[in-house]
Amino acid sequence: MNRDDIIRMAREAGLLRAGDGWTEPRRWGVAEIERFAALVAAAERQACAQIAFYAKTYVKAFDAIRARGEK
Repeated sequence: MNRDDIIRMAREAGLLRAGDGWTEPRRWGVAEIERFAALVAAAERQACAQIAFYAKTYVKAFDAIRARGEK
C-alpha cells in the first residue's frame, strides 16, 4: 500500500474531499474513521492473501507477511 492508495481510501471513506491536502484540517466522525479502517484492513487482507497464494510453504508466507510490517 502506497501513499496514493491511502489517499484514495481516505477519500472513499469521506476523510478527504476532492482537492483536500493532508495538511488541511477537517473534523471526522466515527463513521468515516470506521470506513477508512475497514478499507485499509481489506487492502491488507488482499495483499496477505496474494502472498499466501504464491508462497511455496507456510513458513515463506508467514515470513513475507511479517516483513510487510517492517517496511
